[in-house]
Amino acid sequence: MSQSTSTPAWRKPLHYRHIATSGFARSDGLFDIEGQLQDISPDGTDLIFKTVPPGTPIHDMRIVLTVDRDLVIQAATARIENGPTKFCPEIETAYAALRGMRIGPGFKREVKARLGGVQGCTHLTELVSVLATTAMQTLFAMQRTERGSRRPADGQSRMPRPSLVDSCHTHRIDGEAVKVLWPEHRRAGAQ
Repeated sequence: MSQSTSTPAWRKPLHYRHIATSGFARSDGLFDIEGQLQDISPDGTDLIFKTVPPGTPIHDMRIVLTVDRDLVIQAATARIENGPTKFCPEIETAYAALRGMRIGPGFKREVKARLGGVQGCTHLTELVSVLATTAMQTLFAMQRTERGSRRPADGQSRMPRPSLVDSCHTHRIDGEAVKVLWPEHRRAGAQ
């Protein structure tokens, strides 16, 4: 991401944050949703607890969520490869608290209740939110694969849950997408 939205001017990179996520189908019918977050200072930095050389991650953190087809978390592991202190990895095991949670409405609120503040790591907890949407996209991809990449047949919902209604501008209850995908959930009076 090197394009500026403001007037072109000389720019010096000061910080990079990289977030990458992937979803995998497992041979046992479950899905692994993996994420990595890295914060990198191109020039390096001197922190209170250590010196970070140029290009080396200040934060390098990973989470793997194992979910079922209903988006219920069966297992969760967190790993802090690099953090600003040697104490950061102490919180890794806290992320097992995600086990049993269902990714869907209210998920982020429940994650914050379980892992917010001193109960978790700010960066790992941010990554969990990104993994939630990656899990949904992974299941959509699996459904496409099972259909042989064909579009859903007439009468089949194109999306698995009307819980997407009012989740964003495109899926607003009076919008065209909801009219096509879930006409039965359109707001009365919407045309």
